Amino acid sequence: MIDYQQHCLEGASAVDLVIALYDGMIRFLYAAAEATDRSDMESRRAAVKRALDIIIHLQARLRMDIGGRPAKALSEFYIAIFATILQASHSASRQKFEHAIDCIRTVRDAWKRVAVESRSVSDASHFSLPTRAAGLNSARGDEVLRQVPPSILWEA
Repeated sequence: MIDYQQHCLEGASAVDLVIALYDGMIRFLYAAAEATDRSDMESRRAAVKRALDIIIHLQARLRMDIGGRPAKALSEFYIAIFATILQASHSASRQKFEHAIDCIRTVRDAWKRVAVESRSVSDASHFSLPTRAAGLNSARGDEVLRQVPPSILWEA
C-alpha cells in the first residue's frame, strides 16, 4: 500500500501534495473521533498526534516573506485548528473533532478548486507552491482564505 501511495504522489503537483496532507488530517481526525466513541484514549492520542504533525509540517513550510496576507492567514488558521484539535482531544469531544474536520474540509476544498483551475491555466507557474506562500498568489490566496470559516480563526 505504501508503494502505491508513493507512486501516486510521485507525479503530484505541489498543490496536490497539500491536498493529500489535508486528506490525511481529515482521516486521522475521523479516527480520533471514532476512538473517542470507543473511549480508546491511546488510539485517540495517536490519531491526534498524526493530525497535529501534519499541521506542524504545513505551518513550517509557509513562506511568510513571500506569501504576504495569504500566508499569514493560513498560519493563523493552522494555529487555530491546532488549538481546536487539542481541545477536542482533551475534552474527548466527537463534536469538536467534527467541527475541526468541517473547517479543514472547507479549506481543502478551496485548495482543490485551485488545483483544478491551475490545470486549466497554460502558465502553471502562477500556482507554484514552493514559491508563493504555500502555493498561493495573492488572488488565489484570498480565494482560499474566504473559504475559512471565521469561527475557526476567532473562536474562544
